[in-house]
Amino acid sequence: MVVRFSFPTQIVFGEGALAALPELLDACGGTRVLVVTDRGLVGLPPFAALIQRLDEAQIPHALFDGVHPNPKAADVVAGVEAYHVGDADSIISIGGGSAIDGAKAIQLMTTHGGSVIDYDDALGGSDAITDNLPPHIAIPTTAGTGSEVGRSTVITDPETNTKKVIFSPFLIPDVALIDPQLMRTLPPPITAATGMDALAHNVEAYLALGLHPMCDAIALEGVRRVARYLARAVESGDDMEARSEMALASMMGAVAFQKGLGVCHSLAHPLSTICGMHHGLANGILLANVVRFNAEVVPDRVTAIGRAFGVDGVEATLRAIDELAQRVGIPRKLTDVGVSPSQLQALADQAIADGCHQSNPRPVSREQIVALYQALF
Repeated sequence: MVVRFSFPTQIVFGEGALAALPELLDACGGTRVLVVTDRGLVGLPPFAALIQRLDEAQIPHALFDGVHPNPKAADVVAGVEAYHVGDADSIISIGGGSAIDGAKAIQLMTTHGGSVIDYDDALGGSDAITDNLPPHIAIPTTAGTGSEVGRSTVITDPETNTKKVIFSPFLIPDVALIDPQLMRTLPPPITAATGMDALAHNVEAYLALGLHPMCDAIALEGVRRVARYLARAVESGDDMEARSEMALASMMGAVAFQKGLGVCHSLAHPLSTICGMHHGLANGILLANVVRFNAEVVPDRVTAIGRAFGVDGVEATLRAIDELAQRVGIPRKLTDVGVSPSQLQALADQAIADGCHQSNPRPVSREQIVALYQALF
């Protein structure tokens, strides 16, 4: 069954949803497409299914497959060139969060001047983003970032080697086309890492400062789905119920974190830029320890997260998060994935400068950030 709803993105969800792509593109006004992805996806079944659907509908399309796992400013420049060379008037992104984030940045820079880094939200650059953007249909092949319904893109600044968040409601894709069949062949380690990313989004959104009861409710329901279905998706990729429920949990996490994130993401971002670690894997390693840190000030909220796991109490919640991470094969120490204590100070410098921890329920100092990292060596 395929269903359609909006929150606020138009969402087309369900097994076989890819079949609706031509009519969705037509409704957006797109006629000539730039397909944006990464080289790892090209030639795999989800990409082949997309190209087959475009060919069947006789939709002209060019390809840009140069998005890196942590998208770089140079990727955006090359993607914009591919858009103009291909005479495109619309964008379809397919892949994980990096491909969709890269496509958002390319979409932005097809009509906006300067460098993509100029639009860093922390510097007020998001205020300069206007709505004169080409249509963008986002097709996720992982259940992690939820970028297909998000209003931000994260791009690495080559000069500082730090992640810059570009934020605007105009960056929300026109359509999120979520077909769980495209996630069937996702390998178990990537299923696990992206799934822990979805869990981190839901958990941090629920714990974040501020009043947003709708996001809180969505986040808890997202946690419940991850707790119930992530291990099943990792252990059996053909379990389409688990794939579908994880796709929903991912989307819900991205809707919920419009409320805010927390220090887990501030710690995770430098692990990508400095150590080259997959973002979801970083969150998976960090999450239980960060929730323990925050439980001192929001024990009732941590307990509510535990109830979504089917347990009661702070300690039981922490065990449940850690046990899920272990079950799906997430390493429990940073040293297990090659992070060296010699990198600690550089990691801490970037983490304290990262804006995500500003909405953390417990204020965090640089010394506490160092301690949070050290606990995982």
